Amino acid sequence: MMANVSMPPPLPVKNGVGPTRLRIPASGPWATIAEYVVAKFDHLDSENLYRRFDDGEFVGIDGYSICRSTELSAHQFVWYYRELPAEDPVPFHEEILHVDDDLVVIDKPHFLPTTPSGRYLRESALVRLRVRLDNPDLTPIHRLDRGTAGLVMFSARPATRGAYQSLFEKRQVSKVYEAVSARPPTWDQDAPALDGREVPLVYSNHITARRGELRVVVDASREPNAETLIEVQGTGVSASGRTVLQTVLRPHSGRMHQLRVHLAALGAGILGDRRYPDLLPDAPDDHSLPLQLLARELEFTDPLSGRPRRFVTRRTLSEIPTSDD
Repeated sequence: MMANVSMPPPLPVKNGVGPTRLRIPASGPWATIAEYVVAKFDHLDSENLYRRFDDGEFVGIDGYSICRSTELSAHQFVWYYRELPAEDPVPFHEEILHVDDDLVVIDKPHFLPTTPSGRYLRESALVRLRVRLDNPDLTPIHRLDRGTAGLVMFSARPATRGAYQSLFEKRQVSKVYEAVSARPPTWDQDAPALDGREVPLVYSNHITARRGELRVVVDASREPNAETLIEVQGTGVSASGRTVLQTVLRPHSGRMHQLRVHLAALGAGILGDRRYPDLLPDAPDDHSLPLQLLARELEFTDPLSGRPRRFVTRRTLSEIPTSDD
C-alpha cells in the first residue's frame, strides 16, 4: 500500500529546517530511486547525491534509510534535508508582536520569505522563528509574498493549529492592506476614479495560479473568485520626490498576488512591483524601493477564547505621500 500523504514526516525539524518530501514516480526509465533523484536534480553533483544515499540521508515513510540500490517502485515518497546553501543574509529582521502557547504574530520585513523557497532556506521567517523561539512546531497559518511586509500569524502547536487555520478557510479574518502606486496620469482630485471607476470601489476577477509560473492568470470568461474593496487614503509627493497614490485594500478573498493584480488592472500598479502589470527581468533586490505593499491589520474572534483580537503593524511604507503636490 502506498504511503498516506497526510502522515507526519518521518524526520524531525533540524536547526529550524523541516525535511523535504519528494514524490517518486511508480515507473519510468530509472531502475532505482537514487537514479531518479540524480536525474531530477541534474544541476547537482551526482556523486554527492549517491554519497548521501550511502550515508542514509534519504528515508521512507517508516523512517528507514533508502540505499542507492532501492528499486524505484519501493516508495511513493522519500524525505531528506535540503543541504544548506551559503545564503546571503537578508539584512532586515522580523519583529515579534505577540506570543502565547497557541499563536505567534510577527511583523515581517520586505525581502524576507515567509517559508523556505528557492534560494532561501535559513533566511526565512519560519526558520528564523523556530530557532529564535526554540519551537520546531511553528507553522505559518497564512503567508505573505517575500516582497510584502507586515503581519503574519504562526501556529505554535499542532493541537490548536486547525482552529486558527479554519478562520482563514472560512474568511473569518478581517485583513487590511496598504499600498502606494505612482499616481495615474488621469487622476482628478475633484472626481477621484481609477480606470474610470469612482472610488471607493470593489474590484473582482478570476485569478488562477499555475505551479512554476511567476505570475497568475486572469480569466475574464470565468466567474470572479477574487474581490477587493479599494479606498484612496491620500495623494501627494513622497520623500523621494515621486508623485504617488496611497490606497487601503480590504480583500474579501485571498488569491495569490490578488492585490497586485487588482491595482495593476486599474492602472495603479504598486511601486516596486516587478511582475505586474509587466514582468520585468530578474534582478537583485532593490532595497531602496521595496514593494510598496503592507499587511497592516488582522482582526478576528479568537476560536479558543472567543475574545476579539486585533493586530496592527508597526511598519510604514517608504513612499507614502508626505506633502501635497
